[in-house]
Amino acid sequence: MSETTNTEKPREIAAIDLGSNSFHMVVARVVGQGLQIISRHKQRVRLAAGFDEQLNIDNAAINRGIECLKMFAERLQGFNQENVRIAATFTLREAKNSHIFLQRAQHVFPYPIEIIPGVEEARLIYLGVSHTQPGEGQKLVVDIGGGSTELVIGKGFTPSLVNSKRMGCVSFNEQFFKDGQLSIKRFASAQLAAELKLESIARQYIKRGWDEAVGSSGTIKSIREVLIASGHEDGIITRKRLDNLIDQVLTFKSCEELSLPGLSPDRQPVFASGLAILSGVFHALNIQKMVFSDGALREGLLYEMEDRFQHSDIRSRTAADLAERYHIDQTHADNVQQAAEKFYLQAEPQLNSKKAELAILLSWAALLHEVGLSISHSGFHKHSAYILQNTNLPGFNQEQQTVLATLTRFHRKALKLGEMPEFTLFKLKHIFPLVRALRLACVLNVQRSGDELPDVKLIANDDHWTLHFPENWLNQNRLLAADLATEQIYWQSAGWTLAIEAS
Repeated sequence: MSETTNTEKPREIAAIDLGSNSFHMVVARVVGQGLQIISRHKQRVRLAAGFDEQLNIDNAAINRGIECLKMFAERLQGFNQENVRIAATFTLREAKNSHIFLQRAQHVFPYPIEIIPGVEEARLIYLGVSHTQPGEGQKLVVDIGGGSTELVIGKGFTPSLVNSKRMGCVSFNEQFFKDGQLSIKRFASAQLAAELKLESIARQYIKRGWDEAVGSSGTIKSIREVLIASGHEDGIITRKRLDNLIDQVLTFKSCEELSLPGLSPDRQPVFASGLAILSGVFHALNIQKMVFSDGALREGLLYEMEDRFQHSDIRSRTAADLAERYHIDQTHADNVQQAAEKFYLQAEPQLNSKKAELAILLSWAALLHEVGLSISHSGFHKHSAYILQNTNLPGFNQEQQTVLATLTRFHRKALKLGEMPEFTLFKLKHIFPLVRALRLACVLNVQRSGDELPDVKLIANDDHWTLHFPENWLNQNRLLAADLATEQIYWQSAGWTLAIEAS
């Protein structure tokens, strides 16, 4: 009799980076304690080239992006949703009509697309570099994309200084080399603009210091490839080599004529603008030399997808740090959090993966709903929403931050549902139960007495919710009963029903 062996197929995961210049996909196999890259795919989409003056992406650029996603979807057939993560960066972050792209993508691509803030992009890039670049000391990581440049200082897997600046090889090409013409004056203007973008952070970065400067992604990779083809086989980018390369580039009159050993045709149009940005970064931060890392945003996404890399812990730590920074009343926040979770689970007893994620966001919103009190009690729910929407929150994508801000904005006072933002990863009908659960939790804990609440039963039927209190309890807590009566009026104005019963 032959022995049977365990032939369970290793888990495969995929990460996609929807950049301003190119869309990238990497597929990896989880092997032991690490990841084994099994395929890489890249399509030049030039999404940022489709920007108009109103910051809308034109149809041609959207069509190029959708066609690319169709191809990626073919490779991902059979992949479960939890094994695929897609991050959209600068162009979709800035575009006024990004929702059009996302709506069209849903028809051809069955995976949710996250639009991530610049600082979250920077954190994930640092994570990707840290997992693929050896070295024990402090790193400066620079990533020049199509629309933004990320700069991070950190040690090990922990970033300590994180910034994203609005400058990229595509956007600078449009600004300084729009007609493709090259000149010393144009190049100098682009380089100076890059230095000025970094002026506000340069001193802080230089003071923090680093043991090694590391570049990642296409712009810096293409510069390195040209240097290697020119005889610098170690691939190290130095100030002197950069200056010599700039002199070479400026012997050409246009980007179209640009012919350098190692320069691929698809990089030719944006090579000069990327070179100007990197030179500006070198000057502003006084960098002497830089090495290249193959790891970047998509590798960061891959490593964070594995549970053991504790993505949820990053977000928990972010929420805890914010609560401490804004001097949250922790006892009260905990009480609201517990009540909100209880009501939501009674309203949504069957949690799929989407609702489970929303339950976690509700929990963090309950913890942080009073951050705006640090500004003023008057309208503090609006202050809280502003803080949560506009603060750097490591671990959260743009839409998750919008959910947190929305829940805090609507946790009290009038329910002006017409002011709700648009969502792409979630539907409004999924957000409403979160709002109701948080509002009820806040009403029941508004007196901050610390007394244990009674066993309140919730029956939820779409927009009609019924709270069952123990007999006579509301008669003994008339102030709370009055608050609930006011809450019923708010619900009624929104077309919802809140019934209060004793049983």
